[in-house]
Amino acid sequence: MALKSEKLFESMTPHLAAVGKDLVAKIGAVFHFEILSAPGAEPAWFTVDLKNGNGAIAKGKQGTADATFTLTDDDLIAVSNGTLNPQVAFMQGKMKIKGNMAKATKFTPDVLPKNVKL
Repeated sequence: MALKSEKLFESMTPHLAAVGKDLVAKIGAVFHFEILSAPGAEPAWFTVDLKNGNGAIAKGKQGTADATFTLTDDDLIAVSNGTLNPQVAFMQGKMKIKGNMAKATKFTPDVLPKNVKL
């Protein structure tokens, strides 16, 4: 089953081409995303590098992350489109975060591209 969030991550490449340099200066961190199609399912991994150059997106775990987010595909999409507040997702256990919490809090939904066709 294809993940909706895969299209979200793919859409970040042109987004980073446009605004990546500013995001890298503001955030300065590498994030891993462990995305589950359903709780307990085999995860898909994505790396979001907002530390180097204009930023980059890669499928899989690339390098060492400052923070790792674990959540379901549907919850990531809900966070990205604004129907699920990231703090609420974390408090409800829908999103788990490992690593540097100060860096993790810099990755907010406004970093993600808007109006992605899923």
